[in-house]
Amino acid sequence: MSQENRLEKTNRINLLFAFYESLLTEKQQTFLKYYFHDDFSLGEIAAEFEISRQAVYEHIKRAEQVLENYESKLGLLEKYERRSRCLEDLQHALERAGVTKENNKPIHDLVAQLSE
Repeated sequence: MSQENRLEKTNRINLLFAFYESLLTEKQQTFLKYYFHDDFSLGEIAAEFEISRQAVYEHIKRAEQVLENYESKLGLLEKYERRSRCLEDLQHALERAGVTKENNKPIHDLVAQLSE
């Protein structure tokens, strides 16, 4: 897997984790945090938990599948990304229309609120 693909996968797993973390088991949460957030190797995680690298790999793969399964059913990440793109389009449309903070503060306040 190329470095770019690895980075994309890591980013996706981290985003899915942000949405569905509480739906994972404690062990799944821990292994994913160590591997994707803290950049531990399989060997380092295996040593920490006194299990084989293969067992760590299988736990991580299962947790990734669980995250993807939740996303396929609930679609929270997809909806979030769609809303983010729409908000960005709205901001550009306001700029093109000449709507500034000075001439229409309520609209800009609402856009800022949606951005949070």
